[in-house]
Order: sequence, then C-alpha cells, then structure tokens
Amino acid sequence: MDRHHFDGHSLLQQLREWARELGFSQIGVADVDMADAEPGLQAWLQAGFHGGMGYMAAHGLKRARPTELVPGTVRVVTARMDYLPRATPAAWQQHELQRLQQPGEAVVSVYARGRDYHKVLRQRLQTLAERLAAVVGPLGHRVFTDSAPVLEVELATRSGPGWRGKHTLALHRDAGSMFFLGELFVDLPLPLTAATSAHCGSCTACIDACPTQAIVAPYRLDARRCISYLTIEHDGPIPEALRPAMGNRIYGCDDCQLVCPWNRHAQRTALPDFDEREGLGGSTLLALWAWDEATFLRRTEGSAIRRIGHQRWQRNLAVALGNALRAHDDAAVRAALHGARAAATPLVQEHIDWALAC
Repeated sequence: MDRHHFDGHSLLQQLREWARELGFSQIGVADVDMADAEPGLQAWLQAGFHGGMGYMAAHGLKRARPTELVPGTVRVVTARMDYLPRATPAAWQQHELQRLQQPGEAVVSVYARGRDYHKVLRQRLQTLAERLAAVVGPLGHRVFTDSAPVLEVELATRSGPGWRGKHTLALHRDAGSMFFLGELFVDLPLPLTAATSAHCGSCTACIDACPTQAIVAPYRLDARRCISYLTIEHDGPIPEALRPAMGNRIYGCDDCQLVCPWNRHAQRTALPDFDEREGLGGSTLLALWAWDEATFLRRTEGSAIRRIGHQRWQRNLAVALGNALRAHDDAAVRAALHGARAAATPLVQEHIDWALAC
C-alpha cells in the first residue's frame, strides 16, 4: 500500500484498531474547511471572552484554518481518550460534589490528578502517525493536544468524537465529557467520518451550576469568569468579586461536568497514567499549603499542575483558605496564613491578606 493507492475505508479501520491499542476511545476524520466556524470565533474574541490568553487573539482566525497552521494538511484525525482514574467509584459525581461542600478539602480538577495529559496524548498520537507512515510511506503530519491554535471541540463535533455541550465542552453519549481530545494533522485524503447528533435538549444543568456564571449563554463561555481560567491561565490577582465563589477549588473546576446527566456514562481509563497521585485527590488545604517550592516541584513532576508554578499554587490555596475561614473560623488556618506571609511574594501576600480579612 502507498499514499497514492490505498483503500481509504480499510486504512481507517486499521487506524481505529491502532488507536484502541494506544488507549484512545474513538477517532474520527475531519475536513480542513472550517469557514463556517470563523464568525463565532471572531465574535468570541471581539467580546474579550478569552481574557488574558493573548495568544488566542494573536492567532485569530488561524484557529479555524488548519491549512494555515500546517500547510499541506488535507485531513485532521481527531482522537478521544477517556481519563477517569481506574479506581473511580461508581457514584463519583456525588462524591466530588460532596467534597465541594467540605471547606477544608483541597479540590483539584479530576483531569489533573494524574500524569500531564499533554505528554500522554502527544506521545501516543505520534506513535499512531508512525504506524500510519509505515503503511503509506512518507507522511506529512503534526500532532496536537491543547497545544496550538486548534479548534479541538469544533473538529471533534464535525467528525464524531462528540457534540458541543452547552458548557462548550465535547460530549458523547457513551462517555459524557470526561475525556481529552487530540489531533493528528495529515496530508493524506482519508475518508471523512460523520458528525454525531447533539443531545443536550432543554437541559441547562451546566449553566445553572457554574459557580461564577461564566457560561453566559448556551455554548458561550466567558473565560474571565471561569474558575479553570482563573486558577490556571490567569497569572495576576484573582478578582476579589470572584474569590468567594471559588470555594475550595484550587486547580480547575469540574462543576459543569459533575451535574451533567451524560456523565453517568463517563468511562474509566485503562491507562495507569491518569491514576490519582498522592496529595492531588483527597488532601486538605492546610496539607498542601505546607508545601514549599521544592516540595511542590517534586510532587507535581510530570503533572499538568506544575505548569502554573508555586506562586499561583499558593495564590489559589490562599483564596480557598480564606473561603474556609468564612465557613468556619479556624485558629490553625489563621496561624498557617500568618506564618507564610513574610516569605510570600507580593501577589501571594495580597491573597493572604484577603483571606485573613474574611
């Protein structure tokens, strides 16, 4: 078989088999013509909903033009990988919701409790590309997973791995939204796969549950209000008006996914990479507050959390500790905050002072 003479449908079936062997749950194939997505992207950027993520505005409409990002691209292979840890209990949504009601608990988004998904998906997508090249010959390709100006959810909705939920995340009937997306741009005219139909109906659970009302309309997210953005992407002071709503969420936020009825069908991963690391699935705020920078770097090695650095980690924890004090005045919490203030950076000091004023 070569790139000029191949049975597209047989090759697609082979790709699916390789993908399953590599831990992916589903793949699709999308066309590169995404012109009809450009008006929505432009409106979102013009509204400033990208917040401080200046790279999004800088890339502009390139996000909707795969051939500008990787010249020569003919198709985009979209891949879905489930990430619920293998030991996740049956009633995991209720368990996670209950933890949000315990102010002293430190809540890290489920996806970030194991190994950095960027590393896991990128390596496996590269292996998929190499297997494809071994069959068809030299292959122009590039792999992505949340790592470049790619409209990941849009590509997924056009090729089968999901539909766009009202919270803007991809959803699948058999997997909910607890999965990662990755893409393989190729210069090979693989057969396109069909989009899946949407099944949100009249449900607004995700919109109603958002602690900061960041989902300003169905399918429209204002990142400036999103706790995931505030705790991860945002590098400055967290707006005071939004701090109380953060509760005990110190890295990311899963609320819109926890209330989604489709996540009753969320799948556990088969990969040990996404197993919870000690300290990231059930620790107290005080335990994590005690981590100095060296401990933080050691405990988050190979984790997506390491990307935010120790200062933002402390900033997020200070807000959560302040919210814990609002719920229940605790001498140990106050002592821990006071004890760390002198050595803290000005950014962290500001959030410590806010916490102690609660």
